[in-house]
Amino acid sequence: MGVCLLDLLVFGVHLLSWIPLIGLAVFIWHYTRTNTHHGSAVNDGKHISENSTNGDITQHGAPGRFFTMQPAHVDPTKMGVGKAIAVLTSGGDAQGMNAAVRAVVRVGIYTGAKVYFVHEGYQGLVDGGDHICPATWESVSMMLQLGGTVIGSARCQDFRTKEGRTRAACNLVKLGVTNLCVIGGDGSLTGADQFRSEWSELLQVLLKAGKITGEEAKRSSHLNIVGIVGSIDNDFCGTDMTIGTDSALHRIMEVVDAIATTAQSHQRAFILEVMGRHCGYLALITALASGADWVFIPEMPPEEGWEDHLCRRLANQRSLGYRLNVIILAEGATDRCGKPITCDIVKNLVTKKLGFDTRATILGHVQRGGTPSAFDRILGSRMGMEAMMALLEATPDTPACVVSLSGNQAIRLPLMECVQVTKDVTKAMAEGRFEEAIKLRGTSFENNWNTYKLLAHVNPAEVKSNINIGLMNTGAPCAGMNAAVRSAVRTGILQGHQMLAVHDGFEGLAYGNIEPITWSTVGDWTGQGGSNLGTKRTLPASLLEEISLNIAKFNIHALIIIGGFEAFVGGLEIVTGRERYEELCIPILIIPATVSNNVPGSEFSIGADTALNTITATCDRIKQSAAGTKRRVFIIETMGGYCGYLATMAGLAAGADAAYIYEEPFRIRDLKINVEHLVEKMKTTVKRGLILRNEKCNSNYTTDFIFNLYSEEGQGVFDCRKNVLGHMQQGGTPTPFDRNFGTKMGTKAVLWVTDKLKECYRHGRIFANAPDSACVLGLKKRSLVFQPLSELKENTDFEHRIPRTQWWLSLRPILKILAKYKISLEISEKTSMESVIKKRGVV
Repeated sequence: MGVCLLDLLVFGVHLLSWIPLIGLAVFIWHYTRTNTHHGSAVNDGKHISENSTNGDITQHGAPGRFFTMQPAHVDPTKMGVGKAIAVLTSGGDAQGMNAAVRAVVRVGIYTGAKVYFVHEGYQGLVDGGDHICPATWESVSMMLQLGGTVIGSARCQDFRTKEGRTRAACNLVKLGVTNLCVIGGDGSLTGADQFRSEWSELLQVLLKAGKITGEEAKRSSHLNIVGIVGSIDNDFCGTDMTIGTDSALHRIMEVVDAIATTAQSHQRAFILEVMGRHCGYLALITALASGADWVFIPEMPPEEGWEDHLCRRLANQRSLGYRLNVIILAEGATDRCGKPITCDIVKNLVTKKLGFDTRATILGHVQRGGTPSAFDRILGSRMGMEAMMALLEATPDTPACVVSLSGNQAIRLPLMECVQVTKDVTKAMAEGRFEEAIKLRGTSFENNWNTYKLLAHVNPAEVKSNINIGLMNTGAPCAGMNAAVRSAVRTGILQGHQMLAVHDGFEGLAYGNIEPITWSTVGDWTGQGGSNLGTKRTLPASLLEEISLNIAKFNIHALIIIGGFEAFVGGLEIVTGRERYEELCIPILIIPATVSNNVPGSEFSIGADTALNTITATCDRIKQSAAGTKRRVFIIETMGGYCGYLATMAGLAAGADAAYIYEEPFRIRDLKINVEHLVEKMKTTVKRGLILRNEKCNSNYTTDFIFNLYSEEGQGVFDCRKNVLGHMQQGGTPTPFDRNFGTKMGTKAVLWVTDKLKECYRHGRIFANAPDSACVLGLKKRSLVFQPLSELKENTDFEHRIPRTQWWLSLRPILKILAKYKISLEISEKTSMESVIKKRGVV
C-alpha cells in the first residue's frame, strides 16, 4: 500500500511539471486555428490595418480596437472577374491622358475585368454602337508617347439633357457595364456624378419603356464612378497637379526659350498669352521659370495705376542692360474692375509709352499638343491604376470619388467636395475677394505667387546687413543648379546681404576662388543648364584647414552648398571639423541637386526631372527606330550610381518591360523569367521590348552580360541592341519643374540662413555649432523641410551613397503590372477616401 501511494505521489509531481507545457501546446493550437480561420500567415507583415470607419490604426484583441487580417494568396488576376468597366475621356484633351487610359485598361484586364473604350467622350456614350468597344492589352500598346487622347474626346450637348443620359444608361446596361472611369475636367466629372445620382431613375424609365428587361435592370442596379482629372489648366482643387499641366509648361517654356534668342537680337519686349481660362497657374509658373518681368493672373489683378508701374519696371530693366523684356499674360486676366486685359492692350501701352519694339504672341492650342512629359506619363499611370482599384473595391454605397495627387501619394477624394471648392475660387474672384482666391488655390499657389513677387521686383534693402553668404556647387553638374543660385543671390541681396560666389566646389573654397556676385550677373541664369559657378567632386576632409582660413579671410558668415551626395558628405565633414576649427561654426545648408536623386532628406533633387525627361525622350526615339524592324529588344543603361530612381521612373514613363536596380536584387533566374516573358510578348502584335538597367545595379550582371544573355536566349525570336546613355543625362535645358523647384529652394535657403544667423549671433560674432545649424533643405511629401545632417546620417547607406528608405520603390509594382507580370497588388500604393477640406501642409 505504501509503495502504491509513493508511486502516485511521484506521478503527481511529474504531472504538475507537465502542466505548463500542456498549456503552451493548447495556446499554440488555438492561435494557429485562429490565424488559419482568418486566412493569414503569422509573419506576413500585414497585421496592422486601418479601421474602415474611423481611420485609426488598430490591433487585434485590444479593447475598443479592430484588427483586420489580410487574406493570404489572393490571386490578383481574379479580383475583377465578372465586372465590366468603361473608360472615356471628355472635354479638352491633355497630354498624359493616354497613359491613364493605358493603365485603366491593363490593370482592368490584369484583374480579370472586361474593359470597354468609349470613343468621343460622352457623345460616344450617348450614341453607343461602335463607339463603345472592347479594349485589349495590345490595343493600348505604344500610346504612352502620344499626346492628346487616342480614344477621342468631345464636348457633348446631348449628355446635358435627361434624354441623352437615358440613352447613355441604356447603352451601358446592354453591355453589363456598372463601372465608369471618366478622365476630364471639373465639368466632365460633375456630369459623371449627376449621371450616377440619376442612375436608378434612368433604369426605371428604360424599364417602363421596355428598352431593358427586369433582369438587366437588376444586374445593373447601381453605377460606380471614379474620376481622373485631365486638364492643362491645373484648376481643379484637391489635387497638386492635374494630368497635362506639366507637359503644357514644357510647351510654353520651349516657346519662351526660342523667343528669348530672337528678342535679344533686336532688343524687344514680348507679351505671351498662355491658356488657363480663369486659373493663372500656367502663367505664374511660366513667369517664375522664365524670370519674366511681369505677370497678369486672374486671381490677383493688378492695382490701379498698373500701367505706369509696368512701364517703370520695363524701363528700369532696359537701363540695367537687359535686351529682352518678357510679360506673361493669362488668358483670363482682368483689372480690378473686371475689364479684360489683352495682349493688344499691353502691347499698345508699351509701344506708345516707352517706344519699345514690342511683339505679342498667343500660344493657343500649341500648349495642348506635343509629347507628354515624363511626369505626366507617370502621373497618368499611377492615377489610372488607382482609379481601377477604386472601382474594383467600390460598393453600391461608395460615393463618387476623384483620384488626386497629394505630395507623392495617390489619394481618393469625394468628387463633389472638390468640385465645390473649385467653384468657390471662381466665386471669390467674381466678388473681388482676390486674397481669398489665392488662398483657395492652395498654399503652393500662394507661395509661388509670393516667390515671384520677391524675385521679380527690385527693392534692394536700404540698410546693409554686413552679412556675407557663400554659394557653391559641388558634385556632378545638373540642370537647375543655376536657377537655385539665381534665386539665392537675388533673395540675399533683397535681405541686404553680400553674396559670394565660390567657384569649383570645395577646392575653390580652399584655394580662395571666391568673388562677389551681383543681381545682374545672374539675370538670365534660370534657363541655363549645367553649373555656371563650376563644380568638382572633391570632398573637404583633407582641405579643412585651408577652408577655415578662407572663411575667415573672406568673412563668410554662412554657406549654402548646392549639389549631390558629395554636398551631403561634405557638409558632414565640415560639421565634424568644427571641433578643430572654430571658423567652421557657421550655418550650413545643403540643397540637393543631382540627376541621381540620392540625397538623404529629400524625395526629389534638382536636376532629376530634366534627366528623367532626357532618358524618356531617348527611349521613345530608340523604340521608334525599330518601327520597321520586327521583334527587337533594347537594353538601355541609365545613370544614378547605386540609386535606381532614374531606371524605375523612366521605365514607368517609357513603358519598359523590366528595370533592373540595386535596391531590388535579382538573380539569373529573374533574368531567365524576363527573357521568357519577352518571348511570349513577341507572339502578340507587339514586337518591341525595352529593358532598363541602372549602371551599378549588379557588379556581375553588367549591361554587356544582360545583352549577351538576351541575344543568346532570344535567338530565332528577337534580336537585341544595347545603349549606354552616359553624360547626356546631365546636360540639357532645365525642365519647368527643375527651374521652379530650384528657384523656390534658393529663396527658401537664404531666408532660413538669415533667421539662423540671427539665432547664432552672440557677443558680436556668429557662432553656430548646434545640430540644427547644419541642415538639408528637402521636399517631403508637399512641404519643404529643414533636417539636421546629424539626424539624416542614421538613415544613410554611405557605402552605396543612397538613403535607406526611398519613396519611389512603392511604384515598382505598377511598372511590373503594366508590363504583364503576375504579382500581388497588396504591395502597391495604399490609398483611402479623404476629405478635400482636410488641411495638408504644402510647399
